[in-house]
Amino acid sequence: MAISNNIRAGRHFLQIPGPTNVPDRVLRAMDYPTMDHRGPDFADLGLRVLDRIKLIFKTSEPVIIFPASGTGAWEAAIVNTLSAGDKILMFETGHFSTLWYDIADKFKLKIDFVKGDWRTGVDPNIVEQKLKEDKDNTIKAVCVVHNETSTGVTSRIGEIRKAMDNTNHPALLFVDTISSLGSIDYKHEEWKVDVTVGGSQKGLLLPPGLSFNAISSKAIEAYKVSDLPKSYWDWEPMLENNKKGYFPYTPATNLLYGLDEAINMLTEEGLENVFARHKRFAEATRIAVNSWGLEILCKNPSEYSDSLTAVLVPDGHDADFLRKTILDNYNMSLGTGLAKVAGKVFRIGHLGDFNELMLAGTLAGVEMGLMKSKIPYQKGGILKALEYLC
Repeated sequence: MAISNNIRAGRHFLQIPGPTNVPDRVLRAMDYPTMDHRGPDFADLGLRVLDRIKLIFKTSEPVIIFPASGTGAWEAAIVNTLSAGDKILMFETGHFSTLWYDIADKFKLKIDFVKGDWRTGVDPNIVEQKLKEDKDNTIKAVCVVHNETSTGVTSRIGEIRKAMDNTNHPALLFVDTISSLGSIDYKHEEWKVDVTVGGSQKGLLLPPGLSFNAISSKAIEAYKVSDLPKSYWDWEPMLENNKKGYFPYTPATNLLYGLDEAINMLTEEGLENVFARHKRFAEATRIAVNSWGLEILCKNPSEYSDSLTAVLVPDGHDADFLRKTILDNYNMSLGTGLAKVAGKVFRIGHLGDFNELMLAGTLAGVEMGLMKSKIPYQKGGILKALEYLC
């Protein structure tokens, strides 16, 4: 009897930079029967999750949880703090920074959008220069993507905060941590971030469906005078209901079970150990890429991402053909190039619930794919990475 070519033995390697593989512990936690989201047991869960999620953001200030993707949290950051016609400062660091720009543009905000090459992060010097030039304090917020998922570039938030402090400018600081939270060290309170945007589907070890706004007291003051329309994203009913562990509308109950267990996993390992693990696997990946003779999209080593690595294929070759070759032959998914870098790069996700053998398998799949697709490269990248890991 003939066997279908569509049947593949073994596990699928999901090595896109999110959604990431969901660990068994989180999946089992989400299997728990749905409870009454107005009952006392849910209040216990709600209070526990709302308190402990602060540990991941490194803050003592409120964190609001929406049943939404990260896009919703982008919108929530804008509508809860700004007013019609406000001016904001944004930076083009990749595809997701431009999507955040699109949301701000739809609310008819005035946007100073600093163009970028998609290979570097936000320059703190430009932040400082722009704010110093703004003598009348017309800029109400600075919006930065911490880790640009489309490019593998990590902007230096601590340095950006210092640049803002140097100017004594009152602008709010908004930071997107969707692909850095739980993977790369992030300090909401120490860096005086006013709204941190997060999502559940990457370093937080969950499926898509939860988004976050970690907010400062300064952001709450801005909320009081904001006049942009808000209903679903309104912070006030969220904060009021959260005091007792509840939500103003139906929450994503089973995802909150999973979040509770994901926080257990991250705190048991220890956040600093989690960050060190991601850094180690990222360095091993970069060693392999350099050994293959390929180029990392991110130009500056100080901005290399520990969540993912975006890799340029040589001119005349198609990164999507390589990705298809790897998927068809080795059952592994890699991230595609988005917008300006479509067909030019593939992205290796090395974040979340991830260990040495998973990384070794990932890099072996890439090297086999390079060989099979006849993209010019130098053999041995996987061995160099293994030597580093050992």
